[in-house]
Amino acid sequence: RMPAPIRLRELIRTIRTARTQAEEREMIQKECAAIRSSFREEDNTYRCRNVAKLLYMHMLGYPAHFGQLECLKLIASQKFTDKRIGYLGAMLLLDERQDVHLLMTNCIKNDLNHSTQYVQGLALCTLGCMGSAEMCRDLAGEVEKLLKTSNSYLRKKAALCAVHVIRKVPELMEMFLPATKNLLSEKNHGVLHTSVVLITEMCERSPDMLTHFRKLVPQLVRILKNLIMSGYSPEHDVSGISDPFLQVRILRLLRILGKGDDDSSEAMNDILAQVATNTETSKNVGNAILYETVLTIMDIKSESGLRVLAINILGRFLLNNDKNIRYVALTSLLKTVQTDHNAVQRHRSTIVDCLKDLDVRAMELSFALVNGNNIRGMMKELLYFLDSCDPEFKADCASGVFLAAEKFAPSKRWHIDTIMRVLTTAGSYVRDDCVPNLIQLITNSSEMHAYTVQRLYKALLDDISQQPLVQVSSWCMGEYGDLLLSGQCEEEEPIQVSEDEVLDVLEGVLISNLSSPVTRGYALTAIMKLSTRFSSVNRIKRVVSIYGSSIDVELQQRAVEYNALFKKYDHMRAALLERMPVMEKTAANGPTEIVQTNGEAEPSVLDVKHVPSAPQPSVQANDLLDLLSGNDMVPVIPTTVPTKPASAGGELLDLLGDLSLTVSISQPPFLLDGISSQPLFNDAAAGIPPMTAYNKNGLKIDFTFERSNSNPNVAVITIHASNSTEADMTDFVFQAAVPKTFQLQLLSPSSNVVPALNKGTITQVVKVLNPQKQQLRMRIKLTYNHRGSSVQDLAEVNNFPTQSWQ
Repeated sequence: RMPAPIRLRELIRTIRTARTQAEEREMIQKECAAIRSSFREEDNTYRCRNVAKLLYMHMLGYPAHFGQLECLKLIASQKFTDKRIGYLGAMLLLDERQDVHLLMTNCIKNDLNHSTQYVQGLALCTLGCMGSAEMCRDLAGEVEKLLKTSNSYLRKKAALCAVHVIRKVPELMEMFLPATKNLLSEKNHGVLHTSVVLITEMCERSPDMLTHFRKLVPQLVRILKNLIMSGYSPEHDVSGISDPFLQVRILRLLRILGKGDDDSSEAMNDILAQVATNTETSKNVGNAILYETVLTIMDIKSESGLRVLAINILGRFLLNNDKNIRYVALTSLLKTVQTDHNAVQRHRSTIVDCLKDLDVRAMELSFALVNGNNIRGMMKELLYFLDSCDPEFKADCASGVFLAAEKFAPSKRWHIDTIMRVLTTAGSYVRDDCVPNLIQLITNSSEMHAYTVQRLYKALLDDISQQPLVQVSSWCMGEYGDLLLSGQCEEEEPIQVSEDEVLDVLEGVLISNLSSPVTRGYALTAIMKLSTRFSSVNRIKRVVSIYGSSIDVELQQRAVEYNALFKKYDHMRAALLERMPVMEKTAANGPTEIVQTNGEAEPSVLDVKHVPSAPQPSVQANDLLDLLSGNDMVPVIPTTVPTKPASAGGELLDLLGDLSLTVSISQPPFLLDGISSQPLFNDAAAGIPPMTAYNKNGLKIDFTFERSNSNPNVAVITIHASNSTEADMTDFVFQAAVPKTFQLQLLSPSSNVVPALNKGTITQVVKVLNPQKQQLRMRIKLTYNHRGSSVQDLAEVNNFPTQSWQ
């Protein structure tokens, strides 16, 4: 006979003496071997002790699956101590994925009808913890009988077990409905608590149950009133508050019952006001109840005064030293700021103080409170936040500052100063559309040109690492370089700058390793424009000619075109490089179009007509192979496509003679982006019906259609991507391919994040040249990240409306 195994207490003491992980592992392996031997010997005497030790080793992370059948043997035992360890082992080692658990069904059924309440309680706990759908169907009748018993100990356990049964088999819900009638009349708090949990579960799962239980609102109100008005009860008191756990559960149930129902909301208004005013706030227990009260008030159809009271409670939470309480307050205020804006606005100073914690929720709430009256003070605080916050929040903060400044700016100078402040402190994090937006703002503020170019010149002397700032500065120096030399700035002390100093700065941008290809393009174009504003034409010619052999194809192309302009079309240079007219934004976050305000002035074709709002990602060769799949499709990605300059001044079509002209659609066009005098789109296209091209996994892609006036063979398709899931889709990329008989141009998207819950859409323009008027076919490839995983999908689109291609 084997010697008696060591006790659990001794095993714990021995394991704790291990000094290394290897030593502990050796002890565990030795003990597991002894336990296995004991199981093989069918040793009933020490089975309970061995399973208890096995459960302890399982808690430490060691495998214990070989003890599953031993747990069933203990459950079948008549001794309570064996049953207790057996049921505990079943809850820890078994789940519905293992067929072994079905062997317990008969034992649990017998124990549910046992004469001892503690054995019945063990069976209820186990069924409520790990019972599968099959077990719940077989044993629901026994649970329902125990729910009607007069024993409070069993009723509270049966109620929680019924919750598990309903979650596993919702169609059994009506079985428990009669048993719930008398549950709320019970004086035992444990039964009350579990009854409220059961009713809450039923209301959340069935609209019919929700309607049925609304008649219980007065009874729930009475129970809650008794809790807050009752005296000291040592059995239920927690930090001076009577049974806060039951209060919180009742408040949550009231929130569900009162949502969208006038009568129920009216019945609970008074008690919610009492809870909000009588609950002690010095302890965390009281704050938990107040938080649930606030959530309930906000969700039901409560009175306006009650909603103001709730927001004032959240305002007090913001003054608490505990960051967790401030967190829940900010989160709740964010949800209510749109519906109760004025009440939240009263706590603006407290919310702004929370910006010092560098909390992103405080930032979002602050932006929601910005208006024309407080814009200056709020922006000052938010710019301090932008300086100090984590890099992951800088992009959102910068975007919020831009939007608020555009909407509420008290003056153009303040607007320009604010955006320049953002560019100098967080320029690397701003969205790509800030550059064309700022250029448009500066162009339209004619009285601020001298001030702006001087400020930007100084900023460029200090730092050329912030690419958006360098791009805007280069553009302004090319456009208004003459104002920089003249010292006409009245707003601040004018500076003395020579032509060579300005050109030195721009050449420094061209040769800097920090400059992106797009930034170099801005700098080269600025130098070219200065050839009509400065007298140093020969120096400018030398710089331009040097870059005619640049390894950057885009920069090389610009330089070659500018050289041709010097040599062959010098008589047109002054007209082509004259100052830009006023620009007008045609759509939010969309392309910026040139609008002639004076019929006599010709627009300059050297200026940016459209700067993409998001960089087009590069596509590897294997992606193209995946996209085309061997068909006769021509992929369209950021690449160069043949184009012709539109007519401007009559001679532009012959501007560069026999040069083979291409213009990149992935970078801002500089020279050949001519300005058409015709309307952009044809009104005849208004009758083309939209279509859904893709709808899968919550991502929906819709196509709308327009027809270009300048070329009737060009169809302009705008894609609209929306997301119905609860999580944002990030790094979204839309790619397309068409048959070889078509030509296709894919412009940049408005963003690369598709917001969750259909709260916004990404738009992207696709232009299709269809000279032969053939039926349009397209293959699309979608790539994005969702819930931490990368998603790729292909789709064929062959059902285009006839009007879109004929």
